Amino acid sequence: MKNAEQNWFGYSKAADATDKTARVRDVFASVADNYDVMNDLMSFGMHRLWKRTFVRQVAPQAGEAILDVAGGTGDIAFLMHRKVPQASITVCDINPDMLRVGQARAIDKGMMDAFTWVEGNAESLPFEARQFDVLTIAFGLRNVARIDDALADFARVLKPGGRFLCLEFAPVDKPVLKQAYDAYSFTLLPFLGRTIANDADAYRYLAESIRQFPEPETLAKRIRAAGFAAVSHTALAGGIVNIHEGVRI
Repeated sequence: MKNAEQNWFGYSKAADATDKTARVRDVFASVADNYDVMNDLMSFGMHRLWKRTFVRQVAPQAGEAILDVAGGTGDIAFLMHRKVPQASITVCDINPDMLRVGQARAIDKGMMDAFTWVEGNAESLPFEARQFDVLTIAFGLRNVARIDDALADFARVLKPGGRFLCLEFAPVDKPVLKQAYDAYSFTLLPFLGRTIANDADAYRYLAESIRQFPEPETLAKRIRAAGFAAVSHTALAGGIVNIHEGVRI
């Protein structure tokens, strides 16, 4: 069913898409100041490797207009800027607290003037049509209430031939790996959330949201339906994480 995820906030039922969006915004407002520390702890630092691999696959080019959606804390934008300082990078996030953290980090790195920072919803981006050469989103698509609407809007703001790349977790279906992953996700993550960020529920939601996210082949079909060709995905870490890619028709 199209946009079926709008009815779920992790394993609990959301009243509607607006309710889910508001609840997700609250989660990230709660964890924003500890988000990067928690990412290191949750992934044992692996998220940094995955993001570097992702940016290598993005392969940004000088002169390109790049939009990083749900990129508030700046990780992907910083990596792309270091790789190609001549690219024009816009960071868009629905959560002002995440953007605040990203802007503070950019100032610390001497990069504040390297980016445009915009508050906006992935489902209805505040940009003109055919504005960008590349659109990226890392670990953000599963938090969108209406994924199909977001994918369609990604196609809208990309130029014909523009590239879409998404780094995202996937449900684990290998029995042995799934058992270990579930034990980690539903025991250690909430513990870390409570200890470091004083919010166990937020990290329980993040674990549950991975289980509710479409499998890679299902997501590939939805990316094609949104107006992309040459759709593919590359598995990382045994399929725990995938890089999805498509070209705007």
